Amino acid sequence: MAVCGVLLRCGRLSRPLSGRTAALGALLSASGRREASALSYVPETAPSDFGETTKMNLFQSINSAMDVALASDPTAVIFGEDVAFGGVFRCTVGLADKYGKDRVFNTPLCEQGIAGFGIGMAVMGATAIAEIQFADYIFPAFDQIVNEAAKYRYRSGNLFDCGRLTMRAPCGAVGHGALYHSQSPEAFFAHVPGIKVVIPRGPIQAKGLLLACIKDDNPCIFLEPKILYRAAVEHVPVGDYTLPLTSAEVVVEGKDVTMVAWGTQVQVLREVCNMAQEKLGVSCELIDLRTIMPWDSETVIKSVNKTGRLLVAHEAPLTGGFAAEIASTVQSECFLHLEAPVERVCGYDTPFPHIFEPFYMPDKWRCFEAIKKIINY
Repeated sequence: MAVCGVLLRCGRLSRPLSGRTAALGALLSASGRREASALSYVPETAPSDFGETTKMNLFQSINSAMDVALASDPTAVIFGEDVAFGGVFRCTVGLADKYGKDRVFNTPLCEQGIAGFGIGMAVMGATAIAEIQFADYIFPAFDQIVNEAAKYRYRSGNLFDCGRLTMRAPCGAVGHGALYHSQSPEAFFAHVPGIKVVIPRGPIQAKGLLLACIKDDNPCIFLEPKILYRAAVEHVPVGDYTLPLTSAEVVVEGKDVTMVAWGTQVQVLREVCNMAQEKLGVSCELIDLRTIMPWDSETVIKSVNKTGRLLVAHEAPLTGGFAAEIASTVQSECFLHLEAPVERVCGYDTPFPHIFEPFYMPDKWRCFEAIKKIINY
């Protein structure tokens, strides 16, 4: 038992307690800078009707969204490990000072407790915004999310619900996160009716989608690609706005190959679009799914019926990843239009590696090779 206890804590050793937050935050900030050169981020422009904008990176846009929520909804509260200090990634910085310790407060290092507390607050009518410090550690809360939050409305015949619960969690690769700070768990939750799963690709999207989650009448899991916290910078509307949780977005239009992704992988595939056009003369259509559940199958099917080819890419392992659900649907709905088998470019079926992360990632070169494969089929 002693050995098991040591191993358990070693697995969580790099998770910061309040005294370690600043040090780990600086470490991960440096990681973001190191990897930013490898990630080609293309800033977007917000619609003019969203009003005045200001320059923000991803974590600042998330902070702005929660600021709007706290200011406009007196029942809104934010809680999680170290959020009162601003959090490891600084997403809640300044909010406790502005709104008080009763509305932005720390919790013990207990994800199951954070989820259970959030469910209880939402059931009682509050707008609960919970932070899981890393998506890798959301699994102790799995029972609360799957068997309580997702089913609360259904099992009570809509007499009660915890719809005003949003759970935020940083996800994905960051450069040297290794096993316990790099995972992308979206497919686990996509299998659960009753919750929505959302992953933004940049600051403008993040603020609008997070505010939509906070205001939605269903519990939502909002996964934030941590490598984009500082690498992604755009002019983001300063006011209140939402983006739909039911619609994918065609980011780049094309006619030869459809590519589908979400989060950081959208930025990778943007570059692949350019490579395919320049090196192969192939026109790629890029779709950002944005909402994993419910996912916008109609937009994807319409695109594949036009192009006849589909590539889906995500950082999570291949087997059981959400790309398989998309591939299955497209095979069923677009069979007579397909010019080649659906191609998936994903992480491998191994624990997330440390020094071998560059080989594990579905980078632009792996995706470009997949484009050549389906074009030449």
